[in-house]
Amino acid sequence: MRALTWQGTEKVSVETVPDPTIQEPTDAIVRITSTAICGSDLHLYRVLGPYIDKGDVLGHEPMGIVEEVGSAVTNLKVGDRVVVPFNISCGHCWMCRHGFQSQCETTQVKEYGTGASLFGYTKMYGQVPGGQAEYLRVPHADYGPIKVPDSGADDQWLFMSDIIPTAWQAVQYADVPEGGTLAVLGLGPVGQFAARIGKHLGYRVLAVDPEQVRRDLGAKHGIEVFDLSDDVVPQLVDLTDGRGPDGVVDAVGMEAHGNPVAGFAQRAAGLLPDKLAQKAIETAGVDRLAAVHAAIDLVRRGGTVSLSGVYGGMADPMPMMTLFDKQITIREGQCNVRRWVDDLMPLVSDPSDPLGTLDLTTHRVSLEDAPHMYSVFQKKEDGCIKVVLDPSLAPAAA
Repeated sequence: MRALTWQGTEKVSVETVPDPTIQEPTDAIVRITSTAICGSDLHLYRVLGPYIDKGDVLGHEPMGIVEEVGSAVTNLKVGDRVVVPFNISCGHCWMCRHGFQSQCETTQVKEYGTGASLFGYTKMYGQVPGGQAEYLRVPHADYGPIKVPDSGADDQWLFMSDIIPTAWQAVQYADVPEGGTLAVLGLGPVGQFAARIGKHLGYRVLAVDPEQVRRDLGAKHGIEVFDLSDDVVPQLVDLTDGRGPDGVVDAVGMEAHGNPVAGFAQRAAGLLPDKLAQKAIETAGVDRLAAVHAAIDLVRRGGTVSLSGVYGGMADPMPMMTLFDKQITIREGQCNVRRWVDDLMPLVSDPSDPLGTLDLTTHRVSLEDAPHMYSVFQKKEDGCIKVVLDPSLAPAAA
């Protein structure tokens, strides 16, 4: 089959790799019909290469048609249309039963002391072949995949694999009171959905992003949008009776604007030999923390900062005095996708499309066009907000 593979820092290519096969009775094989490029894939593209081997298959936002099931899979049958959550969870361990599927005790990567295995996301998370491919082996298919109706465009359902549940969890974690104010930093795909979810839940939503095209899309959905400027924090504080928003979602993560020193550290770590680079990432501060620091400054006293953006440094400096003085709660972590399915399926199934699932994708291209689109997405060119790869499409003409 054809699959998008990592080949080096800022270098990916589509190669022919072996077709996946059933390895365990709880496996399924899914033929991919749509698979998205996630903002966190860009961390692999640029920063986290020391944890990837050349040839690893990337991608963790897939959906498709079940082609084969293992003998222990009774909840799926050949021909079912499914969305595959990005985290691989068993459904029966203590963590899964308590709604922490991203910490699944069955698939935790104990070698690195990390949580549940993820599709297409480094040795730290199991080095499981990802979904930017024609076919995908899905472990624990007796629990993980989400069956969806045969009707409706893929985009109606695809984002249940990651970014809609991630945005929902981020807003839930922000703990905004009824009728309160939510700020969202970053209007990439997760930020877009977080802002729309906040609006749907009846909050006043203030969102910040440096890109005009992203602000325009947010404004289209009734969000109050603001450019990233030196005075944006006091500006938003003034708009909230001088207190600040009740909750702030950081939907940016380690690729935040600002802090050129951390930017240099990220690039330098990616150029070191793998063992040295891993040590640097695991013991140093390699994150650009402009967004999380802005969230801490912005949120009202006694409020909550919800981190949905991915951070990777182990020694990032944090303003502990401010956190203590303002009595700020911080909640964060990989999304527990299956925990939120029952809350979200009525919304994505609603013909009125209250979350705008059909109004996010800016580029739908062939799998073969993925290397070019990684570059376009990273550089925010061509109005790019969300890229969906379709293995059935022919490559774009050169």
